Amino acid sequence: MSTSAVLHRYIVVLCALCLAISSCSHDQTADTDASISQESAAQKQQDSARRKQLQIDSIMKRYPRIGYHRIPITDRHILDSLRSVCAKSDSTFEMYRIATLLNRKDLHYMRVGDTLVMPDTNYTDVLAYSLFPQYWKGADTIKKIVVVSPKWQSYACYEYGVLVRFAATNSGEERKPSFPGRYAVNWKHRLRVSSLNEEWELPYTVNIHQHAGSAFHQFDMPGRPVSHSCFRQYMHDAAWLFKWVRQAKYDTTLRRPIPFSGTPVIVLDVFDYSRKRGGPWLELESNQDVVIDLPPDPMSVEEALIPISQVPHDSRGSLRDIKRYITADSVLRERGIIREGVTLRESIDYNKLRAKKEAAKKKALEMKQQTPAPADN
Repeated sequence: MSTSAVLHRYIVVLCALCLAISSCSHDQTADTDASISQESAAQKQQDSARRKQLQIDSIMKRYPRIGYHRIPITDRHILDSLRSVCAKSDSTFEMYRIATLLNRKDLHYMRVGDTLVMPDTNYTDVLAYSLFPQYWKGADTIKKIVVVSPKWQSYACYEYGVLVRFAATNSGEERKPSFPGRYAVNWKHRLRVSSLNEEWELPYTVNIHQHAGSAFHQFDMPGRPVSHSCFRQYMHDAAWLFKWVRQAKYDTTLRRPIPFSGTPVIVLDVFDYSRKRGGPWLELESNQDVVIDLPPDPMSVEEALIPISQVPHDSRGSLRDIKRYITADSVLRERGIIREGVTLRESIDYNKLRAKKEAAKKKALEMKQQTPAPADN
């Protein structure tokens, strides 16, 4: 082989070797870069988790302990003084809001012989008095959700797991209770006249059950469960909730809201109807005595069971699963949600009942007018 041929072959081998070394070096660099990139991503994830945890800790610890003391209303003078100090006026509204929140009743329902609960520190931010946790991990991916506790006659609103509203409510009485389970906002009306009783005007109505008519709305707050399954509120809370919640999406073909497409609502429990007066909120010593447990996965909570008796007759034909409504009463009794011996009140259409009474009166009057007067002897 000539010298030039050997030299050529040597150059070819050398080039191949260089390419191999270069490729190996590039692979090692790529592996190193990938490793660094993975470590950087992991570090960013850890930093993000750490920041979120710090944020959660700060939310959970945002308020100090607030003690509660009790003011016995022993005479009319004390009652009048309380109503003056906590009047619903611009200058005393914050005191009014705190007093009515902690006692779950409006001041005009206070009587001599009652006891008023008041804080030893007046925080204008009423989230300080919440029985619900300031942060709800199970709801941290949900834009908006409402959770209600009839046991504690209160509700809370969360945005991505952070508490944004704590308010009082008076829920359904024992024969027309507010049943636990999962609901969702269907529609809302600024001023609703009840379809069952035209004498009931319900400001800021937010419907959560299309067939039973269960809803949030403003109405009198006597401090006990007294409604027909609805959640009563003070006016300022009702106005805020009305604006905050989102209605369901609308099915234009069926001409009705799409079930569970509005703001979710979870009703946690039932009130202890064996209590003859007041409720457990009147026995708290501070704002830190109770933190209500919330479900880890709120969207997996069972849809509320509603007995067929709670649905007006005219609405029963449109029920999605009528068997579920028919068996609900017995299931709720087995679970202890309806107490033994309690008979639920049928949903009554007071408008129709009133119309029948008026028609009967009119008919009786007409018959009386048509009856000839007795002849004089």
